[in-house]
Amino acid sequence: MGQRGTKVSPITVGEVYDQHLSTPPKPSTNTAVQHPHPRDETPAGAGGGEEGGGGGGGGEEEEEEEEERKEEEREEEERKEEEEEREEKERREAERVKEKRKSKKWWRRLCSFFRAAKKQSPESSSGQGEEEQQQDEGEKRKVAWAGRSSDDYIFSRYTVGDQLGKGGFGVVYEGTRLEDNLKVALKYVTKTRHTKCIFIPDHPNPLPKEIALTILANKGPSVPEIIRLLDWTDHPDHFVMVLECPSPCENLIEFLRRHGGSLDEETTQKIMWQAAHATNTCHLRGVLHRDVKLENLLINRETSEVKLIDFGCGDILRRSPYKSYRGTTAYSPPEYHSRGKYYGGPATVWSLGIVMFTLLCGRFPSDYDLFLLQYRQWSKPGLSKECCDLLRALLNEKQSRRLGLGRIMSHNWFQDHSSWRLSCSFASCGLQRETLPSLLSPLRLAGRASLV
Repeated sequence: MGQRGTKVSPITVGEVYDQHLSTPPKPSTNTAVQHPHPRDETPAGAGGGEEGGGGGGGGEEEEEEEEERKEEEREEEERKEEEEEREEKERREAERVKEKRKSKKWWRRLCSFFRAAKKQSPESSSGQGEEEQQQDEGEKRKVAWAGRSSDDYIFSRYTVGDQLGKGGFGVVYEGTRLEDNLKVALKYVTKTRHTKCIFIPDHPNPLPKEIALTILANKGPSVPEIIRLLDWTDHPDHFVMVLECPSPCENLIEFLRRHGGSLDEETTQKIMWQAAHATNTCHLRGVLHRDVKLENLLINRETSEVKLIDFGCGDILRRSPYKSYRGTTAYSPPEYHSRGKYYGGPATVWSLGIVMFTLLCGRFPSDYDLFLLQYRQWSKPGLSKECCDLLRALLNEKQSRRLGLGRIMSHNWFQDHSSWRLSCSFASCGLQRETLPSLLSPLRLAGRASLV
């Protein structure tokens, strides 16, 4: 690798200058033409001497170091990703084991519940019923409150049948009341650390919120649009609700499917009036349902009567805003997403608007639909002006401009169907259909004010 010595001499034509050993001279003024290197010789500095190659080698070393550094970073990122995946897998596995244990515990409770049901015979309950009939009303109430801490209270009065449905923490079974063979629904709910209990009047101990709210919603004159609570029991780890079971009925999701995915305006009108009446009655009785949706509205296939069910996500109605929403996200009001709080009345009105839109269109409203509704530009072929106007009033993004819950039933959209509304009310009171014309005629003359 040594260098070849070169004698420094004046530059002559055709002589190759070795730039490794001396400073290049200035171009000669006597030379007319600069001659290129012969083809068999390598230009100076291009042959791979130590100094010339040294600069290139340093650049290559830097590139190699940069590549090694990037490779180490990639390996570090891959290692972190593997650790995160492993931690996520372990977390999911722990959650699965936890849910499995919870499910086993839940099923053990449920199995013990039904084992107790089998041990309780109808014959043993009949004598007990005769004894209770001999007691006065006050004594019967005391016995009822005291007995509601045991499942025997339910099994002595009801038989348990097939499963009707299943939710996150509850199962609903059909049942029969022994004293009159009335068909009922038995809802078994497992208590969790999130189960809240509240005090209500006429009860010395706190009750699970779902039981308490259902009792409050049914307090006062009977309203056929609200599901009735017939009985209940409360235990440390679960509670049981006995509810009326209208038949034949289905929720509005199933009803929509049977009718091709959407409903005509007249059918929607009947459903919405009853839904508005049910929710308004709940508010007047101090109950916020907070989960008004298609699944929680049952409809009788023969009579078209609607019932509001499932108060599990509800709360006591208050004037101050709520900061948590336990209902279904698709029905939640926009102010909750933008401000993190909402008021009970306007939120319920918004949910009713979502229900109405879905019944008419067979889908949830898109952002563009809501945009058009704000500027009174939304419409659908076949819908009346009053119908579109009510939709705009229910789905106004500004809660202060939404129609009040108590004013929905007096909207112009319902004005021409007062006879149907009254027929439903009279039918629920057990009146014969033949008596309706004579009863309706004076009220038709009185106008809308007499119906509100």
